[in-house]
Amino acid sequence: MNLPPYVLLKGFRDLFEGHPYFHRDSSLGDRIASYLYEDLVLLGKSSQLCARVQAKERVLNAQNRTVGKLRRRGDGTFGEIVPETPAASVHGFLVARGAIATIEIGTETKILAKAMIKQLDRVIGDLVRQIEQFKRGGGRPICVGLVGVNFSSSYTGYEGMRPNPTDGKKHKHPIQEAATAVARLRERALPAFDEFLFLRFLATNVDPYPFAWVDEGETVTEYSVAGRDRKLETAREQRKNRRQRAACRLKRTTSGLPTIRPESSDSASNTAPLS
Repeated sequence: MNLPPYVLLKGFRDLFEGHPYFHRDSSLGDRIASYLYEDLVLLGKSSQLCARVQAKERVLNAQNRTVGKLRRRGDGTFGEIVPETPAASVHGFLVARGAIATIEIGTETKILAKAMIKQLDRVIGDLVRQIEQFKRGGGRPICVGLVGVNFSSSYTGYEGMRPNPTDGKKHKHPIQEAATAVARLRERALPAFDEFLFLRFLATNVDPYPFAWVDEGETVTEYSVAGRDRKLETAREQRKNRRQRAACRLKRTTSGLPTIRPESSDSASNTAPLS
């Protein structure tokens, strides 16, 4: 199957494939979120976005904070660079790093590899609260949620180097909890976001550390559609497209209306006066 080589999907695969995955590494969510902005540029749907990224007017904030505004850190924030501050290019990446004044796109990433139901309330709370943090500084940021959900028939987690395998009883296998986790996230977290994507995968975290998508074609399609959605256009393009859509709706609405002609002077003169 010839599928587009999206940076984010490849990066997510690389978290698991060929080596152990350590879930307590907080930098992993940042890394995956940063790949979203690379894909937005590579898609080339917004020429304005590409031009601003190339000119380093729009950057990824490595600290995930806006200058002068305290908020809980998200996994990846993108926006207008603070004037007169430097932007740092990173080898292999199109989007430079820098301090941002306003969040235009905020991304929160979660990965549920095992013990999903046990941590689900916390995960949902983190996702929803992050939306509030993205919006605290004003503006109308586009909020994106990325949640990886493991559907494997078994899994081994690691606390340090100590293995902690699932047994299907006290420690449920991922496949026993995945569908319920997706359903609850869809109900309680998804509505808060502008874009929300499930990354359904299969990983055992046992040597030789294999990885697969539950349905690779569907995953690529859903990610591609999200990346091309008008919600991820620049704010100016959104306003322009809204005006165009409104004009088209008005044209369709008025085209079916009957033409109202003014009464002729004869008919007006023949109208009986009110007594």
